[in-house]
Amino acid sequence: MALTIQTIRQARERIAPYVVRTPLLRLHNLDTYLGCQVYAKAECMQITGVFKLRGAMNKALTLTDEQLKRGIVAASSGNHGRGIAFAAKTLGAKATIVMPNTAPKIKIEAIKALGAEVILCETSKRFQIADRICSERGAVMVPPFNDDDVMAGQGTVGLEVIEQCPELDAVVVPVSGGGLIGGISTAVKTISPKTKVYGTEPAALPRYSESLAAGKPVVVPAPSRKSIADALVAQTPGDKCFPYVQANTDGFAAVDDTSILRGMKLLLMEGKLLAEPSSCIGVGAVMQGLLSVKPGEKVCFIISGGSVALEQLKILEEVKL
Repeated sequence: MALTIQTIRQARERIAPYVVRTPLLRLHNLDTYLGCQVYAKAECMQITGVFKLRGAMNKALTLTDEQLKRGIVAASSGNHGRGIAFAAKTLGAKATIVMPNTAPKIKIEAIKALGAEVILCETSKRFQIADRICSERGAVMVPPFNDDDVMAGQGTVGLEVIEQCPELDAVVVPVSGGGLIGGISTAVKTISPKTKVYGTEPAALPRYSESLAAGKPVVVPAPSRKSIADALVAQTPGDKCFPYVQANTDGFAAVDDTSILRGMKLLLMEGKLLAEPSSCIGVGAVMQGLLSVKPGEKVCFIISGGSVALEQLKILEEVKL
C-alpha cells in the first residue's frame, strides 16, 4: 500500500472516534521573536499528549482480531509506545514496548499506566529485541515510523492544519525517522502545493540532512552525548518514509541543543504552551537562524508532544532567550 492523500483521508475516518482534532493556536507574542506570524499545531493536547496516537491507532485498527489476540509489540523512545499502549488497551490487546534505558521516567510510567509491558535496553538494540519478542510470541510489530499505515495516521495532522489555516506559507515539523513529516508533507503538498514544508532534526543526529544530500538513506553514528531531543533518536531515515520526504519537503535544519531549549523556553514563557524539548526544535531552528521566514508569512510549527518532567523545566532557568 502506498501513502496517498486518499489513504490519509481514510485514516482520518478510521481514527476519528479515538483522537481529537487538536487546535491550531495563533501565538501573537512570538511574532517579534521569530520574525513571522506564528501558529502552533498543539499535538501536545492530543489524548495521549503526543501526535503518535494517530499513527498507532490507525495501524492497530487495520489488524485482525487474530492478530490483536497475539499482542502488539513496538520499539519506541516513548511517545510511539504510549500511543500503542493506548490503542492496545482500547482494542483489548496486550502491548509490549521496548524502550531505551535512557528514556525519561515520565514516559516509561505513562506507558505502564496504560497496562503495557515495558522492556528497557540499549537504544541501538530496541528493534532487535522487539523482533525477537514478535518471533517468540507470534505478536505483531507496529513500527514507530517506517510503515504506510502509521504515516497515513500521522498525515492527518497535515489535513487539519491546512483546513484550519488554508493560507499557511510554511509548516515546520520535528523529524526522527520520518513518519510524521512523511505523512504531513504528503497531505500538505497535495492540498496546498504553495505551502513549504521544512524538517528539523537534532544537530547530533542529522540523518535526513545527510541522507538527502546523498540521495539515499544513510546511517549517522550515535552521538557520544545524547541530544536533549530524546524523542528524535533515529539514526537513519525509514526506507519507506524517505521517498515521500525527498519528494515533498523544501529543506531541513539540524538544530543544536541550546536552540532547542531556547525554543522550549520561548513557547513556555511567551506562548504559554508547555511542550517537550523535541517538539520545540522547529522554533529553535528559526531562533538559530537556520530557516528563512518573513514578517508577513504565516508559519505553523508542529508541537508534536508534551511529555515533560518537572526536572526538565529546571534546566530552562539558565537558558537565555
